[in-house]
Amino acid sequence: MADPVESPGIRRLTGALLIAVPLAFTVIFIALGSVFDYPDILDASTDEILRSFVDEGDGLVALWYGFMFTAVLFVPIAVLLPRVLGMHGTLASAAMVFGVVAGLLQFLGLARWPFLVPYLADTYVDPQSSPATRDAAAVTFQAFHDYAGGALGEHLGYLFTALWTLVLVPGIRVLGRPWLAWLGIASAIGIALGMLEPLGVDAAGTVNAVAYTAWAVWLVIVGVLVLRDAGGHRGAPGQVTSAGT
Repeated sequence: MADPVESPGIRRLTGALLIAVPLAFTVIFIALGSVFDYPDILDASTDEILRSFVDEGDGLVALWYGFMFTAVLFVPIAVLLPRVLGMHGTLASAAMVFGVVAGLLQFLGLARWPFLVPYLADTYVDPQSSPATRDAAAVTFQAFHDYAGGALGEHLGYLFTALWTLVLVPGIRVLGRPWLAWLGIASAIGIALGMLEPLGVDAAGTVNAVAYTAWAVWLVIVGVLVLRDAGGHRGAPGQVTSAGT
């Protein structure tokens, strides 16, 4: 075993984020499904989405803001975890880049909901808005829905989240749980399969949702093991390079 690559405090912070962020993500995801029929609402008409958004009020905006913020908190995880696991060289650099890009893409995809959609939805349902104004609001929403949500947040976001997870697998092995590496691989593949949904593969959406749940569990388990290491329950992680463990 190599010497610790980070102080116990940094490892504790990383472990805490690994537990808190996916738990917050999951809780907010469930709440959005309860009050806004998310993610099924994404396939509804623009009229239905905007009217439902207004009906739920400020509480829904707060949920979307929290959901967006989980993407922001993913960035420090992406930066810290490879170092805490003792990864070096190409693998560590790739993991950091893929993770930061994944967090940024998810942020860009989700930011429309707390900042842009409230204005568009209010404009759309305002009885004083002219037909041309409502049409403009609807077209603007659909454009951001397809670009920020579909292309950035979902398609590219899925891709880079999957890549980040796969690149971390060699580092995860030093935690002494071989099955945890396989859970990461399976979750990454399932998340990446979500990119097939726009191509008409309906099952891809279900697979993606299940994979994200497994991925959240995977992150929490990794966080628990990192915290155990910080508390001195096991040896420091070994160094992992692009050549292996």
